[in-house]
Amino acid sequence: MTQIRNRRMEPVYVKRRQRFISVTIASLILIIGAIIYIGVATSNRTPHDYEGAGNGVIQLVEIPEGSSISQLGPELEERDIVATNSAFQTAANNNPNAGSVQPGFYRLQEQMNAAAAVSALLDPNNQVDLLDIHGGATLMDVTVVGGSTRLGVYSQITAVTCTEGSANCITVEDLQQVASTVPPAQLGVPEWAIAAVEARGNDPKRLEGLIMPGRYVVDPSNDAQAILTDLITRSAQHFTDTDITGRADAIGLTPYELLTAASLIEREAPAGDFDKVARVILNRLAEPMQIQFDSTVNYGLSEQEVATTDEDRQTVTPWNTYAMDGLPHTPIAAVSTEALQAMENPAEGNWLYFVTIDTDGTTVFNDTFEQHEEDIAHALNSGVLDSNR
Repeated sequence: MTQIRNRRMEPVYVKRRQRFISVTIASLILIIGAIIYIGVATSNRTPHDYEGAGNGVIQLVEIPEGSSISQLGPELEERDIVATNSAFQTAANNNPNAGSVQPGFYRLQEQMNAAAAVSALLDPNNQVDLLDIHGGATLMDVTVVGGSTRLGVYSQITAVTCTEGSANCITVEDLQQVASTVPPAQLGVPEWAIAAVEARGNDPKRLEGLIMPGRYVVDPSNDAQAILTDLITRSAQHFTDTDITGRADAIGLTPYELLTAASLIEREAPAGDFDKVARVILNRLAEPMQIQFDSTVNYGLSEQEVATTDEDRQTVTPWNTYAMDGLPHTPIAAVSTEALQAMENPAEGNWLYFVTIDTDGTTVFNDTFEQHEEDIAHALNSGVLDSNR
């Protein structure tokens, strides 16, 4: 009886095993099919993207120095400027000019299609203007007799922050208030300049010379103090990197005196003669004799021109080197690396005088006052020293 039961159960066991194998194979086929379907569907799917070129709401977007356009994608998605980072990456990859994007702040709209966002970042018309400070620029505007007004650094900052769509216009008055009242150390003024800045009290010009020439990306969302602190801190780092303290000591000046002397070069010397004017300054200080630069007279005047009057030169100000011995109390302009290097490496010579003698900018240097008077006569005859008053 036992043998008969065993022979009957064997086919049942085999059928169950076959059914299990069949189900397993079918499941595997379904899983593999699903994986293939998902892969194909994913590869063919277009990332979610907005259709239009924006909803009119302006947002400022920064591309930091050294950054690429692709790094911006997650932020744009988070701020609802583009629908998805993946759509933005696709658009960036499809635009052959995407690699040429420049650092700075850009005006973009919310809910832009990705291709439009990439194009907007490549359009210079959407870029917030860079702050472009030239060597010899002053903090305050300069009114030229018989001419136009040269915008100072404060006005330039206002120009790049008070633009269409800007919600944070920084005025000249805002900047002057900060410059004249905030402790210098809080603004990033280097330690070697703090005492001289503080000595000027609440003068909004007391930061003169501490912002170097250059093209700066200014965050238009910052307030006046943050903007000035950023500019001064960056400049102070440059002074440190070029060892202004050691360089100044090598020529017998303090770092602040070196900066002040270099500012005279910016306002007095033609291109190519920076090192010669540096030598004249050092020779006059060594004599000692008054520096007597017209640029230092002009700095204290409400209206300026190349030719100063006898009355102007007799007016006592903290800068007029006709009415005082030594250097001005502060720099009189923004100082370039070239001017600093000229003071640190002056030309060899015994010159005490120089003057530009023609409209081509020819400048002559000499040792004696008699030679200098002859050169001045030449300059007068050529009309270089004509007054507009």
